[in-house]
Amino acid sequence: MATRIALFVVLAIASGTGYAQPAAKAASVGPAVSPPVLAQTYRISAVPAADLKLEEPQLPDLSGFTAEAVQAKVVTKPQGRAVLKQMLGEPMLDEFIGGNERLREWVERQRRMPQAIFIEQGYVNSADLGRWLPKEAFSETEPGVFLLRLPLVVRQGATLHIDQRTKELRFSQERGAFLVNDGQLFVTDTKLTAWREKERTPAAWRKAEEFRPYLISWGGTRTYIVNSIITSFGYAASKAYGVSISQYSPSMAPKMKRPRPSGWLIGSRFIDMWYGFYCYEADDVVLRGNVYEDNIVYGIDPHDRSRRLIIAENEAFGTKKKHGIIVSREVNDSWIFRNRSHGNKLSGIVLDRSSVNNVVAYNEAYKNEADGITLYESGNNLLWRNRSINNERHGIRVRNSMNVRLQENSLIANRLTGVYGHIKDLNGTHRDLHEDPFEMHLSLRLSGEQLIGNGSSPLAVQSPDKLELYKLTMLAPPKSGGISLAGMLRDLQSEIMDILLRQGQVVLIEPTGDLASKE
Repeated sequence: MATRIALFVVLAIASGTGYAQPAAKAASVGPAVSPPVLAQTYRISAVPAADLKLEEPQLPDLSGFTAEAVQAKVVTKPQGRAVLKQMLGEPMLDEFIGGNERLREWVERQRRMPQAIFIEQGYVNSADLGRWLPKEAFSETEPGVFLLRLPLVVRQGATLHIDQRTKELRFSQERGAFLVNDGQLFVTDTKLTAWREKERTPAAWRKAEEFRPYLISWGGTRTYIVNSIITSFGYAASKAYGVSISQYSPSMAPKMKRPRPSGWLIGSRFIDMWYGFYCYEADDVVLRGNVYEDNIVYGIDPHDRSRRLIIAENEAFGTKKKHGIIVSREVNDSWIFRNRSHGNKLSGIVLDRSSVNNVVAYNEAYKNEADGITLYESGNNLLWRNRSINNERHGIRVRNSMNVRLQENSLIANRLTGVYGHIKDLNGTHRDLHEDPFEMHLSLRLSGEQLIGNGSSPLAVQSPDKLELYKLTMLAPPKSGGISLAGMLRDLQSEIMDILLRQGQVVLIEPTGDLASKE
C-alpha cells in the first residue's frame, strides 16, 4: 500500500469567493475592527506516480498537406464565366451592404448603385478575368500585375484560381474591393495586396475603422492558400478582419443551409493584417508552415465552435495589440504544435473561453509581453513539451480551468513565475456571462516540468480544487534566498520538497472542505 502523508494546513481565503477580499472600511466612530477571515484547510499527500505517466500524444500526420496535394484538387472543367451584377439582393453580400449605412459606403465609392464581379458555373483563373472584364473593373497595370476595383464574388458551384501567372493581384482600397468566396478558392504561388491607388503603395494599417480590402469564405466553401503572400487586409468590421473562413451568421445560416466551411493555408505569409487568420464555426482547417508577421490584433484567431483544427509549424510575431495565436470560445478537439510565437504585444499562445480537448505540443513561445502560454476558462487540455522562455509575465498561466495537464514543459527565465494557476471572479467585467459562463475552479497536474530561472517563483498556485506535482526540476532562482514557491504553496514548501525530492512520489494537494477562522 502506498505511503500517504496527511498534513493539514490552513490557508486564508475570503468567505464564499475563493480569493482574498479587502477588509471592510472602518466605521467613522470607534476603533477599526477587522472582520473574521475564513480559511480553507488543505490536505497534502504522497501518492505513487503510476497514474501520472502519459503516453506521448498522437499528432496529426502532416505529410498530406502539401502544395502538390492542393494542386491535385484543382478541377479546370467546365469553363466558368465572370459577369458584372448589382450587389443588392445577393445573400453572400448581405453582411457587407445590409443596412443603409453600409450600402451608402459602396454607393459613394462606386458613385452608382454598387456592382460586383461574380464568378459563375465553373473554373475561372485570374488571367481569364483580365480578358473578360472592363478595365475600370479589372485591369493589368504592368505585366502580371492586376488591379481589382470592385468586389469579387465566387458563387456556389464555381471555382476561382489566382495562380502563378498573376505576379500580384492588388485590391483597390479607394474603390472598396474585397473577395467573397461562396464556392471554391485557390490562391497559389502569388501575392494579394490591399492597395492605395493614389499613393501606389500597400494599404498599411492606420486606424481600426478605416476600410481595407479583405477575403471571406462562407459556409460550405473550401479555401486553399499556398506559397503566397497576403498583405494589409482587414479592418474592424464584422467578418472583414483579413482572411476569414466563416459559417454564415446565425440569422443567415438557417436560410443558406450550408455545411461548415474548411480550408488549407500552407507555406504563406500574412503581413500587416487586422487579423492574420480568423475562422468561425469551421471544421478541419489546416494552417501549416505559415508566417504571421506584424499583424494588428491577432496573428491566428480561430473562433466560435470551430473543431478539429491543425495549427502546426507556423510562426507568429510582432502582433501589435494582442496575441500571436489564440483559439477562443469552444474551439475544441484541435492540435497546436511545433509553432513559434514571439515578440507579441500580449501572450504567445492562448486557449480561451471553454476551448477544450486540445493538444498544445512542442511549441516555442518567447519574448512576449505577457505570458508564453495562457489558458482562460478552458479545461481538459494537454500542454506537452512546450518551451516558454523569457516572457514578460508567466511561462504558463492557467485561470478557472479544470483538468489541465502540463507534461515536460520547459519554462525558463520568465519575468514572473514559471507556472501560475489561479481562480478569478469575472462578475462585473465586460464579459457576456450568458455567452461565456465560467466557474471559479482550478485543477492542475504538473509532471516533468523544467522550471528554471523564473523571476518571482518557479510555481505559484491559488485556491485549487486539486493539484498534482511530480518530478519538477527547479533551478537557478534569481533571488539569493533560493527556491521559493508562491501562493498557497508557500506554506507547504517543505512538505512538497520532501515528497518530490526525498520520497520521489507525487504531491497531491486537495482542499478538505473544512473552513476555519483564522486570526
